[in-house]
Parts: sequence; structure tokens; C-alpha cells
Amino acid sequence: MTRWVATVDGQARPVHVEGRDGRYRVVVGDQVLEVDARRTADGQYSLLVDGVSHVADIAPADRGTRVDVDGATYLVEVEEHIRHLIRTRGAAGTRGGSQTITAPLPGKITHVAVAPGDRVERGDTLVVIEAMKMENEFKAAAAGTVHEVRVRPGQSVDAGDVLLVIG
Repeated sequence: MTRWVATVDGQARPVHVEGRDGRYRVVVGDQVLEVDARRTADGQYSLLVDGVSHVADIAPADRGTRVDVDGATYLVEVEEHIRHLIRTRGAAGTRGGSQTITAPLPGKITHVAVAPGDRVERGDTLVVIEAMKMENEFKAAAAGTVHEVRVRPGQSVDAGDVLLVIG
């Protein structure tokens, strides 16, 4: 089973896919779909979803993919489940105005972009971890001031380790 997270028009949903050769069982959140998918032309697919026929036109977009189905257009971004966890848990929420950035899985710190006292804005890169042969940037979820940096480049971290705190 392949696990993904699909973000459709800004709303993230877990997606699990089983099957092959054009026949799939797709679980989106709590919904289970039986899908027969066939490519009919470049960027066009014929879909049979739970017995209902659809035509999907798929094209690259600035961020993600534009999917046109039955007259409706969706912006879809798909990423591996583990990458989504790294990205979303790394950009911790702003409960109480502070952000505690923790490592979602073991890895090695490759870059620390901030120091205590630095002012950061939403989306600024804070730290980069190499995990599972991929570099993952952790970004600020909101503006704030860096209070603590608990890691340095080259350091190994375990899941749950606090990397830094922003207030």
C-alpha cells in the first residue's frame, strides 16, 4: 500500500492506494473508492470511480497539478506521507504564541539558518535535516523571535528531539 497526502485546494487529506494495472482501491480520509484508471491521451485519463465514468484532464500548475474533472477544476499537491509529516510537524503550530520545532524522525542536521535573538517571518527557513536520504527544510509557521537553538550542523537527532523554540 502506498501512503500519500493530497492537498486539494488547500485542504490536506491522507490517501492510501492499493492495486496495479489500472485497477485501484483508493482510501481518501474515511472514503473508500474502487477506481479503474486508463490513460487515453497525453494528460487525459478515463476514470471509472465506483461504477461512475469520468474524464480527467491533468496538467502541471505553478504549485502542484491542475485537475479538471466533469467541469470542475482542482489544484492538487501530492506528497509522500512521511514527507508531509516532516513538513507539517517541523513547522509547528503557534499555540500560545510560541513554536517548538521538533524532529519528526531521526536524521542529521545539515544547516541551521537562525540564532537566538533572530527575528523570523512566517515561511523563513529555520533548520534543515537530512532524513531518509532527503533534505527537509523546517520553516517558521508564524513570525517571532528565536529563543533557543538546540542543534548544530552535523548533529544527529532522534524523533521528538526539540530543535529550536520561537516565541
